[in-house]
Amino acid sequence: MKNIIFLDRETLSVELPRFSFAHRWVEYPSTRTEQIVERCRAANIVVTNKVPLSREALLQMPHLELIGVPAAGVNHLDLDACRARRIEVVTCAGYSAISVPEHAFALMMALRRNLIPYWQDVHTGGWSGSPTFYAELHPVDDLYGSTLGVIGGGHGGKRIAQLAEAFGMRVLFGDRKGRTAVRPGYTRFDALLREADVISLHCPLTEDTRHLFSTAEFRQMKRTASLVNTARGGIVDEAALIEALDRKLIANAALDVLEQEPPARDHPLLRSQRTDLIVTSHVAWRTRVAMNRLVLQLVDGIEKHYGLAAV
Repeated sequence: MKNIIFLDRETLSVELPRFSFAHRWVEYPSTRTEQIVERCRAANIVVTNKVPLSREALLQMPHLELIGVPAAGVNHLDLDACRARRIEVVTCAGYSAISVPEHAFALMMALRRNLIPYWQDVHTGGWSGSPTFYAELHPVDDLYGSTLGVIGGGHGGKRIAQLAEAFGMRVLFGDRKGRTAVRPGYTRFDALLREADVISLHCPLTEDTRHLFSTAEFRQMKRTASLVNTARGGIVDEAALIEALDRKLIANAALDVLEQEPPARDHPLLRSQRTDLIVTSHVAWRTRVAMNRLVLQLVDGIEKHYGLAAV
C-alpha cells in the first residue's frame, strides 16, 4: 500500500485517474511551508505542482520514493537532495507544447499590432473623433519579414519557431549567455539581442537564467523590440523591465508569469494600466487538451516507476 499525498490539488481543475496499484490517496487544496513535513512524513509518493520541497523537508520524509510534478518545471524542488536520497522525480515535459506557444504567439501578435492600446483608445472615443474613416492611433508592424529570437530550444521553443516560420518570420535560437563556442543551429546571445524584433522566452528557471533579461540586455535590444515571457517570472528582472519601458529602451512586453505569484495588488507592474505592457495570469498552460495530457503523463510516469503498464 503506497501513501500518496497531493499538496496543492486546487492547482488542477481536472479529475485525476486513479492508480492501478494499491494506494491510500490524500489531497489538500493547498499547503503552507510549515505544513509540508507533517503532511508528508509517511508519504511514499508526494505530488506537488508548486509547493516547494527543500532538502531540510526531504530529509524528514523517510519513506519517500517518488515525487510527481504535474508541470514541466522543477525549480521548486531540491534536485540534489532528491538524487542523494534516490528519490525519482516524475515531470510532465511537453504537455503544454501546443498551449503555451500559442499563448505566446497571441501575445506577440497583440504587441506588434498594439491591439490593447487600440481597443482602449477606440473605447474612449479615439476613432469616433477621427476626420477620416480610420484612426491611426498607434504604430502597427507585420510579423512577416521580421525576426523572432527564441530563448530555449525545447518543446515550446521549437513549436513557436514553427508558428513564426508559417507567418514568414526569420527565427533565431539564442545560445547560452556568455558562450563563446556557438552550437550548430544557434546564434550568439548578444547577437540575438541586437537582431530580434521579438524575443520569446521558453527556457527553465535556473541559477543561470535568473534575471537573464535585465538592464544590460534591454540596452542591447532594438528600441522597437518586443519581449514575451511565458516561461518563468524570475527570468526577467521586473524592476529593470519597468525601467526599460519607461525609458523606451524597448517598445513593449507581455508576461504570463511573474516572480511572485499571485502578485500583490500593488505589484509595480500592475499599479496602473500601461499601453506598452500586457500581463496575463499564468494561464498559458491551462487549455483543456493540455490539462488532459498533463494528468495522463503524471499517472503514466508514476505507474511506470513501479513497473506497471502505461495508463
